[in-house]
Amino acid sequence: MDIRTRQGLLNALSGKVGKRMDTLLIPLELLCCISRTEFSDKKAYIKWQKRQLNMLAEGLVNHPAVGFGETGRKTSEFRILLAKIEESEAFPPSTGEVQRTESLKSLRDIAIPLAERPARGDLTGEVCHWADGYHLNVRLYEKLLVSVFDVLDEGKLTEEVEEILELLKSTWRVLGITEAIHYTCYAWILFRQYVITSEQGILRHAIDQLKKIPLKEQRGPQERLHLKSLHVRVDGEEGSRDVSFLQSFLSPIQKWADRQLGDYHLNFAEGSMVMEDIVTVAMIVRRLLLEESDIPVQSSTVSDRDQIELYISSSVKNSFARILQAVDKSDTMGEHPLALLADEVKKLLKKDSTMFMPILCRRHPHATIVSASLLHKFYGNKLKPFVDSAEHLTEDVVSVFPAADNLEQYILDLIKSACEGENVEIHFRKLNPYQIESVSGTVVMRWINSQLGRIVGWVERTFQQERWDPISPQQRHGSSIVEVYRIVEERLYHSPWTTGVAVMILPYKMAFNPVGIYKTVDQFFGIKVPMRLTELNALFRGIDNAFQVYANHIVDNLASKDDLIPPLPVLTRYRREAGIKAFVKKELFDSRLPDQR
Repeated sequence: MDIRTRQGLLNALSGKVGKRMDTLLIPLELLCCISRTEFSDKKAYIKWQKRQLNMLAEGLVNHPAVGFGETGRKTSEFRILLAKIEESEAFPPSTGEVQRTESLKSLRDIAIPLAERPARGDLTGEVCHWADGYHLNVRLYEKLLVSVFDVLDEGKLTEEVEEILELLKSTWRVLGITEAIHYTCYAWILFRQYVITSEQGILRHAIDQLKKIPLKEQRGPQERLHLKSLHVRVDGEEGSRDVSFLQSFLSPIQKWADRQLGDYHLNFAEGSMVMEDIVTVAMIVRRLLLEESDIPVQSSTVSDRDQIELYISSSVKNSFARILQAVDKSDTMGEHPLALLADEVKKLLKKDSTMFMPILCRRHPHATIVSASLLHKFYGNKLKPFVDSAEHLTEDVVSVFPAADNLEQYILDLIKSACEGENVEIHFRKLNPYQIESVSGTVVMRWINSQLGRIVGWVERTFQQERWDPISPQQRHGSSIVEVYRIVEERLYHSPWTTGVAVMILPYKMAFNPVGIYKTVDQFFGIKVPMRLTELNALFRGIDNAFQVYANHIVDNLASKDDLIPPLPVLTRYRREAGIKAFVKKELFDSRLPDQR
């Protein structure tokens, strides 16, 4: 193919002594000088011819460097001739060749005047504007820049990259490339290659090129005018619109970076260093686009910090949705989904604060506070219906309330540590508290009152059923006191949250059963349901009241030992009028109590 091209150009230059190569309409000359017979494969020839015709249409009609003016009507004839040349391949060889030759002759008569349209400062006949339109030139330059990549490893630059770039500078004048256009195109080529290969080294090179793109005040007057004149129409979701050169290259980079950072928990789960580079790309491109926009930077409503907040908000929302979906699908094995959700949110916060926030805090000092506050809000929205419906101390309440309270305390500590001496109350007031302690206290108090009412009733019944016989010679007390302690243990210190409150009855119980009670001391510190001191005091007073009721029944029904003859048996009660008076000899009566004998 190279041999055919060179030979075709030599044939085109023959007889045109002194004519420069850049004044030739090269695609047209190649179409006229290279015939079908020089190709062994007809499909290859048709493909080559199609490429030359597209080049002509691209340079002269689709995106010309010079406006048409009065020659605009010839563009329709030009397109008709291009179509006839393509159709000629479907005809028999003799007919097709005649149509192709006639069409090429007519095409030359139209294409040469179009290519020689003078631009500002040009002299008629000395220029050929067939390939200096913005779109075609940039496309050509992009193809040239691709040569900087290693053929064997697309994720690396070739060792001769500096020599290649220096060589490509010689094409700047021919293609109309300026310094800003070069760095923009080169950054685009590198960034596109990074997206394909995921090689961080290529991304770092792209960042270096983006930093070299000169700002408006750094560009010369001619370059500013040149870049301002370059526009392209882009079809998007918002419809068709005209964008400038820089916008056409940088906007796709910004959209890709925004999409990645909009879910950084998913896209950068393992590589925080890559995320830092992508944030740098997003901020540089954003600054360039803001400067390129017609809207002044001062009037822009979205600052860098606002953009970081948008990234955090989007990513946290997506992550919470994934966690919620995973919790719904998981087998909780008896654990309430809200408790499991609280644990997963806490894990997300820990990962967020250690992996992502150090990067985002460089651009936004309160990034940690923004992330923690959002997760507090999202979990609170799911928790509120459960808290509002909690009326009794159920297993679900015992499971959810401690997990939710633990999460809220962790979030508050995280915000406090991120404030760094600032007034933390300002940020706390922006949160809607879960009110776990208040609701838990109400539920616990309701449960305490219910349990204490049952305990008092059972104590009364146990006292009435007492037969007042010692359990054994060694355990010289009635069975009712044992039953009373059993009732208290079963109803209170065997419950799911009040295991440790048996410590309160320790002074009473040690007199009767000191063995095995000490294990409840350690369990006292394992109470998980958030509650206030008021509820614990109410519980202690209720238990003490149950023992007081029992003790008062005993004391009120005991007779004086002076009225009992013989001496008072263990735990035997008598009324005064029921006492048996007996006269015995003093020497036969031992007045000592059984415990003193």
